[in-house]
Amino acid sequence: MRTYRLIGAAALAVTALTFVPTVASSGSGAGSAGEYAPVCLPVAVVGVAHCNAIQLLNPAVNWRGTHGSVGTSGKGSGGHGGGGGGGSNSGPTAGYFPAALQSAYDLTFASSKNGGGETVAIVDAYNDPYAQSDLNTYRSQFGLGPCTTTNGCFTQVDQEGKTKLPASSSSWSEEISLDLDMVSAICPKCNILLVEASSASIANLATAVAYAAQRANVVSNSYGAAEFSGESSYDPYYTQGVPITVSAGDNGYGVEYPAASPDVTAVGGTTLTGSASTGWNQIVWSGTGSGCSAYEPILAWQPTNSTVNCTGRTVADTAAVANPNTGVAVYDSFHEPGWLVFGGTSVASPIIASIYALAGVSASSSAAAEHLYGASSGFNSVLNGSNGPCYNYLCNALYSLSISGGSGSYNGPTGVGTPYGTAGF
Repeated sequence: MRTYRLIGAAALAVTALTFVPTVASSGSGAGSAGEYAPVCLPVAVVGVAHCNAIQLLNPAVNWRGTHGSVGTSGKGSGGHGGGGGGGSNSGPTAGYFPAALQSAYDLTFASSKNGGGETVAIVDAYNDPYAQSDLNTYRSQFGLGPCTTTNGCFTQVDQEGKTKLPASSSSWSEEISLDLDMVSAICPKCNILLVEASSASIANLATAVAYAAQRANVVSNSYGAAEFSGESSYDPYYTQGVPITVSAGDNGYGVEYPAASPDVTAVGGTTLTGSASTGWNQIVWSGTGSGCSAYEPILAWQPTNSTVNCTGRTVADTAAVANPNTGVAVYDSFHEPGWLVFGGTSVASPIIASIYALAGVSASSSAAAEHLYGASSGFNSVLNGSNGPCYNYLCNALYSLSISGGSGSYNGPTGVGTPYGTAGF
């Protein structure tokens, strides 16, 4: 059993909360009880978000991925293979490493050559006081080169772009570490801007997004709140002239905000298995969010089915790995020092944001999401798995819809599919 501290307004004067770890109960990639737990507790307050990171609690037993080639130092293309602890300071022994993630999305060449001069912004709540040092421990482990304030690669500011950083949070710091490491894994040549909102309210997070979008080429958001009637008033903050990615959620079938915002790229989650040598396979992760927005109108360029009563914006638009059991290695020293394994759509959002950066996107945010639906050759369709008890495309990949004018397919949990190189972006 673990205790998390929620600091600031979002905590509602509660300073410590304890919970029993839970997992998805059914569907593709579901584990047995106690295998993983959410990093941030949902807050039952309208307009307050939670982070969408999930920690794999016993990676030595529960991690089900493969690193491919086995090395001895953890650096370079392979690193350690097999299981292992997570939480070890000697190096990661579980969770996908950068080379595996690059291979899974056909990015090995692009990741080695592209991204110079691009900036990926990460927006999260609260402060991670060890963000820079933890980021560079990760990068050093995998030979990715330093990313510091000194060399101009890393910047950390508050929601208004100032250096008066908010209160620290042990839970959100893990989310921040995850986000920073995933940008490094996919786009090691990119600059990184970390913008920390004063609290987990959508109001403060949206303010942080507006600042980030003025100074970055793409913005990633790995959080969500239950939809609420006034959410559309925040849509202008998520329409900023650059691609903005948002995680779709980790509670199975259902829609969160701001993933439902019309001009963002909503990112769902998959279970990733295979290796560089045998090939990769992805199916719907049972925990990913998807569905039909209750408040945002349907987008003209999204596929529909007349037999399904959905008049709202559908989530998601694309997807990447999110199942904690096939999760990623992350370094964090603030709450549980050492190497950990994380999943959740918090993994997927910064991966997709970093691919936008690799592609050198300069389109507007709305065009960035719409473009995915006309670029079927740049995606692998996901046609298996579900995240809820429905029998239509909104939660079940078996009922995927054809995309008008293209050769690809669409379903709620994974959108147009998972990336295959940068061509789709």
